[in-house]
Amino acid sequence: MEKQNIAPPTSEDALSRLKTAFKAGVTATLASISIGFLFKIWLAQWVNKDDLALFNSVIDIVSLSLILMTGFRSSMVVTYSQTNNDRDIINIFRFCLITIVLLTWGVVLPYIKHELHINVGYFEMVGVIFSMGMKVYFTNLIAMYRLYDVSNKVTWIEPVTNVAGFVICYYVLHFTPLASLFYSMAFSSLVAAHFMYWKRRIQIATKPIKSVQLDPNMRNYVRKSFTASLEAGASILMIYITVLLTITHFSLDELGDFQVVVRPIFTYMTMLFVFPIYRFVLPELTLCIKQGDHQQIKAIRRWIFRIAAIVSLTFFLIMLIGGHEIIGFVFPPQYHGAVIVLFHFSMFFIFMMLNAYQLAYIKAHGKFTLSLLIRLSGIITLIASYHLLSIFTANVVAIIVALCLGYVMMFILSTIAERKILNGYKLALSNG
Repeated sequence: MEKQNIAPPTSEDALSRLKTAFKAGVTATLASISIGFLFKIWLAQWVNKDDLALFNSVIDIVSLSLILMTGFRSSMVVTYSQTNNDRDIINIFRFCLITIVLLTWGVVLPYIKHELHINVGYFEMVGVIFSMGMKVYFTNLIAMYRLYDVSNKVTWIEPVTNVAGFVICYYVLHFTPLASLFYSMAFSSLVAAHFMYWKRRIQIATKPIKSVQLDPNMRNYVRKSFTASLEAGASILMIYITVLLTITHFSLDELGDFQVVVRPIFTYMTMLFVFPIYRFVLPELTLCIKQGDHQQIKAIRRWIFRIAAIVSLTFFLIMLIGGHEIIGFVFPPQYHGAVIVLFHFSMFFIFMMLNAYQLAYIKAHGKFTLSLLIRLSGIITLIASYHLLSIFTANVVAIIVALCLGYVMMFILSTIAERKILNGYKLALSNG
């Protein structure tokens, strides 16, 4: 009989499991950030600024198409916790992922080369699309089976292999810096996918490719996956919109500030303190809800809110007191315009963390459509806020403030939704 990584039946350990996984995740992510950020700093010293901006923009576009499949992750976690039917869950995901990868190859790649006129090699692009697709597949499986240890190891393995791949491509194979960036990205994604495959296979056998039995549970899973994929796309779209607004209304120099400095720090803070909420909190909330342990959920909520307050206040004080010195020490003078943008971002970061918990709580109850609507409200707020702010200022800061206001709107709406769910429990308890 194959092993299954299912949580123990007792729910009193949920917070302990969460703390252990969360802390290990933060440690692994810190290692990943240290390696990845130092690599970006080194590149910024000598690689053409325009090349770096174009590379990050292309990766954004490819990620926007493949990120739809990461939306399956939350529905896979919730459905597997409820049904344990991993065979049909995985096969549905396989067929959908293959379709998305082929569409990305046939539609997104020509769009990048011919519509945006970005001169990127064809094989570099194909390699990135397929390797990132493989990584998404195994990442979702690792999340569904709640293999936290494997997930945390991949967090630092990927940037290590990315740096090693770049060094080999540029210094040994003598590719251009831009081509080396694309090849090393593909290489690191393949290594991460291979590692997850073998680690998962040790504990859980690979499910065969078979026809899917679409019973009510699986039909509900497909609906939730589709909705969650749209939400994941909406999440990335918020960042993509900020890139497009910067390209449209500001110079390539300001785009470089955003892509080389602001966006990496935004990404690293999200990886460090927001993504772990979806990776670790959502599965534990799902189990607690299934077991009806609402006291444990309250304990998890208090812990997350306390962590969010500490992290956000620390981030804000660092940017307030030493932002200019830190950015000036790390990056060349041409990137110092990013300091004011990062300062405004630090003011709003707490809403990202709290909103992540509340959306995880909502999705743990199976309310994926509600979560999507809240995410769409953030996009609408972002666009409306920018056009309103642009009336009063022509500074690039308006874009990051508009983005943050989008997260504030999502926080307000998710708070209302969370309270409605809690009121529903209180009403059911009083009627019972």
